[in-house]
Amino acid sequence: MKYVDEYRDPQLCRRLVAEIRDTASRCHTIMEVCGGQTHGLLRHGIDRELQGVVELIHGPGCPVCVTPAEDIDFAISLCQRTGVTVVTFGDMLRVPGTSLSFREAQSLGGDVRLVYSPLDAVQLAVSEPDREFVFFAVGFETTTPATALAIQQAARLGLKNFSVLVAHVRVQPAMEAIMESDACRVEGVLAAGHVCAVSGFASYEQFTRRYHVPVVVTGFEPVDLLNGILRCLRQLEAGVAEVENGYERSVQIGGNSQALQIVDDTYEICDKPWRGLGTIPNGGLRLRECWRQFDASRRYSRASLPIVEPVRCRSGDVLTGQIKPTDCEYFGQECTEETPLGAPMVSSEGACAAYARHVRPYI
Repeated sequence: MKYVDEYRDPQLCRRLVAEIRDTASRCHTIMEVCGGQTHGLLRHGIDRELQGVVELIHGPGCPVCVTPAEDIDFAISLCQRTGVTVVTFGDMLRVPGTSLSFREAQSLGGDVRLVYSPLDAVQLAVSEPDREFVFFAVGFETTTPATALAIQQAARLGLKNFSVLVAHVRVQPAMEAIMESDACRVEGVLAAGHVCAVSGFASYEQFTRRYHVPVVVTGFEPVDLLNGILRCLRQLEAGVAEVENGYERSVQIGGNSQALQIVDDTYEICDKPWRGLGTIPNGGLRLRECWRQFDASRRYSRASLPIVEPVRCRSGDVLTGQIKPTDCEYFGQECTEETPLGAPMVSSEGACAAYARHVRPYI
């Protein structure tokens, strides 16, 4: 298949692995930002193949995992109100809030519906004008344009029964927070290709200068990932820190200008709480004043709740690369895919779910 098979070529992968081994004079620590990259690295055995040559640690690139419990609690409270339906993506169904998940709220009579696109939520509001529909908008820069389009479509249709609970977050401020931490071990970064396809990667130039850490934009196939690791290692061995684009087939330095314009027209940057990381300056988005009639936080009363993390879930340590999922004492014991203690085990992009799925047996 064009643009897939050539990036899974076993012979090319073996050559890249050999080149990585030849390039590294010592073991370097590289963080992949995206949960999709984590799954790719583990699924194809790249982490095992490069053991002792490169240590791969996992970043906060799972949007479901970093959505704070307080937002989930608010959304769950809305689905339990008479005449209100909360619409969201399937990954959110089992993610725990402070006391309930959406699935548990459904069993208690809450109205939660799953969609593949924010525009599906708009269509639900059109088809059932007597109900209120709240779209729970989670995700990084990749999903923000679609939510913005849904809001603008609702405005064009004159919908009064549609609103959005915005929980969108921004990747680079989270990476900056990780780099500022005293516990940071990151020497190089594999930037998420799908995020950069929207936002571009020009802003990472300042990041590399500030932290002297190379950044390579990569895709998700094994050749993409190995090529990204090799590019990072070459820079680390040469003592330089630059931004490189290893995902040229999908990413341009300026990103998608049309998508960025839609996002800028709809949102403004704000400080945002992240699950496991606390409040990150400039870490999220909120609706601009001209779109606030679609803001569910304004339309419905919202009590100010403390940020409460599951006591037995070490999601913050996993999302910042301080531990691997298998370092958690609950992993594979009390915390499994069937009985998850926290969001990183629930989400299809979560690091704990990746280890549960691809690293056998549990250790």
